Amino acid sequence: MIDKNVKTDFFSEVYIPEIDPSAYVHPLAAVIGHVILGKNVMVAPLAAIRGDEGHPIKVGDDSNVQDGVVIHALETEHHGKPIEQNLISVGGQKYAVYIGTRVSLAHQAQIHGPAAVFDDTFIGMKSLIFRSIVEEKCVVEPGCTVIGVRIGTGRYVPAGAVITSQEEADKLPFITEDYPLKSLNHGVVHVNTSLAREYGKR
Repeated sequence: MIDKNVKTDFFSEVYIPEIDPSAYVHPLAAVIGHVILGKNVMVAPLAAIRGDEGHPIKVGDDSNVQDGVVIHALETEHHGKPIEQNLISVGGQKYAVYIGTRVSLAHQAQIHGPAAVFDDTFIGMKSLIFRSIVEEKCVVEPGCTVIGVRIGTGRYVPAGAVITSQEEADKLPFITEDYPLKSLNHGVVHVNTSLAREYGKR
């Protein structure tokens, strides 16, 4: 389902999602309100991207939003005035949630704004990212909870970890040549951009 949002005291305008023609949104997914989907984005069944509270939500080129993923955000305005603490600035623009290019959001992950996930990063199954920034070329393994921190470039979060302080985030290990999941995201992006292309032909 692709639908516009409704006007409320925390959302003063109505938006229809902006979806690149090369992106694919499965009929059983929901994309609502102020959402921007880039080129070759794959949105799988039962995913929900709701730009009807915090907005805008952007998903960059060649990224994938897998089955059961939720992208949502805290309100970013009140009676037409911005709530700055619930917005993240990227490239001079402000977002409730920003997903970069070639990002994989695996099955049932939750990205709840204010949040940003930068390029070439993999967010594992059933992981939660809230009030956090995950920088480029990271891996968040399955079942992690990341709240209120910034994960530096090229680090990984071990499966099941709960990271709620910047001190914990700064101690996370770097991805090395022998890290088993080093190349995982590359393959996942390839599969999902191919799926978006081929499903879009039907």
